[in-house]
Amino acid sequence: MTDSSALDPEDRKIVTLARSARARNGVPEGAAVRDETGRTYVAGTVSLDSLRLSALRTAVAMAVASGARSLEAAAVVTEAESLPEEDRAAVRDLGSAQTPVLLAGLDGTVRSTVTAG
Repeated sequence: MTDSSALDPEDRKIVTLARSARARNGVPEGAAVRDETGRTYVAGTVSLDSLRLSALRTAVAMAVASGARSLEAAAVVTEAESLPEEDRAAVRDLGSAQTPVLLAGLDGTVRSTVTAG
């Protein structure tokens, strides 16, 4: 576990945004990504009959649709203990194998940081 106060302020911000998206929308996961210019994109889980996307893949899609060219970091707030490979691949596609992904619990405590690679 990582003390949230020990996080870089920009990383703390995306964890807070991800947590807010989850709570505000009443969805299982919230996610936020930060692009190469410092802009953030926030999303929750999408669960429609015809479309199912994790919060992280939705946030990456929003970044792409908004013209982001790269990702600096990502954060996911979830009950899950790990990230599916599809989520890491989406971050890797827009960022790189070294792009950090912070995995936080529902209370916003970062449990681990993995790379997209």
